[in-house]
Amino acid sequence: MAEVQIYRGLKDVYFDKSAASFIDGSIGKLLYRGYSIHDLAEKSTFEETVYLLLYGKLPTRSELDAFESHFRASRPVPDAILKVIELTQKAHPMDVLRTAVSAMAAYDPEAEDKSVEATLRKGVRLTAQAATIVAAHDRIRKGLKPVPPSNRLSHAANFLYMLFGKEPDPEEAKLLDVDFILHAEHGSNASAFAARVAASTLSDVHSAVTAGIGVLKGPWHGGAAEAVMTMVHEIGTPEKAEAYAHKLIESGGKVMGFGHRVYKAEDPRARHLRDRSKWLGEKKGQPQWFQLLRYLEDNVMAKYRPRGIFVNVDFYAGSIYYLLGIPEDIFISIFAMGRVPGWALQVMEQYRDNILIRPLLQYGGPMDVEYVPIEKRGAPAPPVGAER
Repeated sequence: MAEVQIYRGLKDVYFDKSAASFIDGSIGKLLYRGYSIHDLAEKSTFEETVYLLLYGKLPTRSELDAFESHFRASRPVPDAILKVIELTQKAHPMDVLRTAVSAMAAYDPEAEDKSVEATLRKGVRLTAQAATIVAAHDRIRKGLKPVPPSNRLSHAANFLYMLFGKEPDPEEAKLLDVDFILHAEHGSNASAFAARVAASTLSDVHSAVTAGIGVLKGPWHGGAAEAVMTMVHEIGTPEKAEAYAHKLIESGGKVMGFGHRVYKAEDPRARHLRDRSKWLGEKKGQPQWFQLLRYLEDNVMAKYRPRGIFVNVDFYAGSIYYLLGIPEDIFISIFAMGRVPGWALQVMEQYRDNILIRPLLQYGGPMDVEYVPIEKRGAPAPPVGAER
């Protein structure tokens, strides 16, 4: 059999063109629709960023006002979805979110309309509704009644309001707003690729987003923020960090929150969460988490930078969620909530000039094996290690 070039994991393979985001991993550069992630994180809002991604331009004031009004009106979910959440409440929050998003297709009037325009509208609805689903699940599993969404608050503030039952500190809500912006879109990452594969079959956007959620759950993609805080609690104090990291690496493990498939410089999103993690820790009277994280970054993992291993967006995200009082098993769900508009945009792009995504695998097994009828196959071989 002729040998072919194998690109395991499709690394460095371009499969299509996109106008959604630009990444230069060699210098740590990220643009949404041509706009620097730094400008968006410091000057924009999540709602404005969603508009930019889905409509391809920054809105005027009147366009943003109309969009925000529609976005807020899209937040409620049908009672039947709350029942689905009740029935699945003991599952991991990402499993509940995945199931509820899939079920939402049964209640969306445009569920089977695969036009780009309808996909955009459904993307807006799913972005708004994902927060409602995540917050409702957390309250239901705690024996509390879900808090109906507000039609006054921003997306980030509304999520915290639905989660805790009271309007949040505006500065803390803004911090979460920035986090949503940083997670909104990131090229053909694993979950976005999964969404595009689903869309390439001409499946609906609910199926595509459900696929994205399922892929994002994996610890090598979206699960790192949760894993970072687990690691921090295990380390305990900065002086134990080096021994912990050394033992983990020597055993073949990974220090979560470091390294990225694309970035060989610092993840450009990390700086915005690093600064905010420090601020929030000081505000909450719990500076020790940031101090440990910073020690791990600067004193333990710095030696790996020449190998292109830098801190990524997840490293400081977990500490922020933790300090906001958000349960650790919801950390991945927050990533998903921010990423829904990016998935929707990727699906829209796939629909516009669709081709079925169907890569190849090189076969490496036996060839032309003779079939032996079952009565002639003889006694089965004993299990490995069994007495003969």
